[in-house]
Amino acid sequence: MIVLSPEGKARTSAQRVSPLPRFPDLNGKVIGFLDNSKPNNDMLQARFEELLKQTYNIAGVVKRRKLTAQQGAPKADLDELAAQSDFVISGLGD
Repeated sequence: MIVLSPEGKARTSAQRVSPLPRFPDLNGKVIGFLDNSKPNNDMLQARFEELLKQTYNIAGVVKRRKLTAQQGAPKADLDELAAQSDFVISGLGD
């Protein structure tokens, strides 16, 4: 019998990724949205988009959708989001 522990192990400092510098504001930025295809994510995403556009001078929006919540996003979609967006919001639904 094999027993697996769900605890996981803490990453060492060598494995951690440094955070990126923060934007001073979001004016003129392009937002990327990655929809995980769960129910209601489209409504949550639309509300975020609406609020960000009301608050900031958003330059544009790029949207991609995963086929299912269980699968990773296709590399091509991730590459497009990275190339065309200043930042990405990956949403959750349900």
